Amino acid sequence: MDMPLKKAGADPAAAEDYSSRYAVIGAGPMGLAMAKTLTEQGIGFTGFELNSDVGGLWDIDGPKSTMYETAHLISSKKMTEFADFPMDAEVAEYPSHRELKSYFRKFTEHFGIYRHFRFETEVLSAVPLGKSGEGWRVTWREADGTEQSAEFAGLLIANGTLSEPNMPEFKGSFSGDLMHSSAYRDPDVFRGKRVLIIGAGNSGCDIAVDAIHHGKACDISMRRGYYFVPKYVFGRPADTMGGAIKLPMWLKRRVDGMILKWFTGDPAKYGFPKPDYKLYESHPVVNSLILFHAGHGDITVRPDIDRFEGHTVHFKDGSQADYDLVLAATGYKLHYPFIEKSLLNWQGDAPHLFLNCLHPERDDLFLLGMVEASGLGWQGRHEQAEMVARYITGLKKGIMAAKALREEKAAGFTRATGGMNYIDLPRMAYYVDKATYRNAVTSWIAALKGGGK
Repeated sequence: MDMPLKKAGADPAAAEDYSSRYAVIGAGPMGLAMAKTLTEQGIGFTGFELNSDVGGLWDIDGPKSTMYETAHLISSKKMTEFADFPMDAEVAEYPSHRELKSYFRKFTEHFGIYRHFRFETEVLSAVPLGKSGEGWRVTWREADGTEQSAEFAGLLIANGTLSEPNMPEFKGSFSGDLMHSSAYRDPDVFRGKRVLIIGAGNSGCDIAVDAIHHGKACDISMRRGYYFVPKYVFGRPADTMGGAIKLPMWLKRRVDGMILKWFTGDPAKYGFPKPDYKLYESHPVVNSLILFHAGHGDITVRPDIDRFEGHTVHFKDGSQADYDLVLAATGYKLHYPFIEKSLLNWQGDAPHLFLNCLHPERDDLFLLGMVEASGLGWQGRHEQAEMVARYITGLKKGIMAAKALREEKAAGFTRATGGMNYIDLPRMAYYVDKATYRNAVTSWIAALKGGGK
């Protein structure tokens, strides 16, 4: 087994020459995929990870994890796993976070990645030494509090997208417990309490089901409607159905919408608002248990919040109710605290990067994992990492495809939405159409392998 760099007794940073290496920030799924593909391409790198082990947010004990005890994948293992490292047969179809933590450790051992990472190490800053290709100065803090700094050939950022809570401001003040879902760990926190969940995304609905079973009462406040998808259709994981025949979006919406009505009915009859957008223009909620409980009267759907007043929550339709605990499942903000926003070509709610990872002007700065799409899985992210690694290698070798990619990203581009009109929300600012995105990435991988395009 390869052991972590720090545990293997590596030399102090001052004694090492990093100038020909790349710095990889983060050892979650994306950081591990990046490390693996860099190794395959023979590119030297050093990884930095705040936690004591790999797994990112899937390690519930990690300092930046936003995981909770009852969390499972909302996509099936078959559609989520790395293609060249399938999950063990005994792993559940929808694995728990603990099964996934074990999976990432096995992945790291299998591909010899541990030895490349410095664990319990926080990156404090990353500053360019000049124009593209001149490298970066990275400063980090070790577990003992000492700070180190070194120059690297390039920077590969993979510290995740789900660690910085997006906590809205509310009028008035709440006298009970007010928390963000990022701080939620165990359903015992709901014991004997009247609970209000704000937000009905995947985490919000998961946590609402926990509150139903453990709290005294539970309501859920929703600003807009959602499309609800069951985890199983005809006894099979829903995300494994279809795909053999490529349907035009208008027909796919009609067929999939009909299937959803068969299996989930009309959520509006339980009080859920109707979506004000078309199917696939936002991420669906993969949870039919919330509908089951709504049908049994276990949860009341409330509109958006107007204000707090003591233990009373006033809603925008004029209704009100009293609660002991309010949990805001209101999502996360992109957060890269160690680098200036302007260096990431930030526009609006997210950095504007070619295929969500390549800087239009710099060839020594890459942002990995800032990509979401229904069904993309970790394999889609592995392909992103492979494209980046092959691009780095291709530039060094001077191959035509790498030069063509450099020219294309510098010429201006739009996000790979495939013509989809995604709703205007911060969490959708880096959403892509899976087929459009993967086709583009794999096309570049093929070109970079062959040398031309």
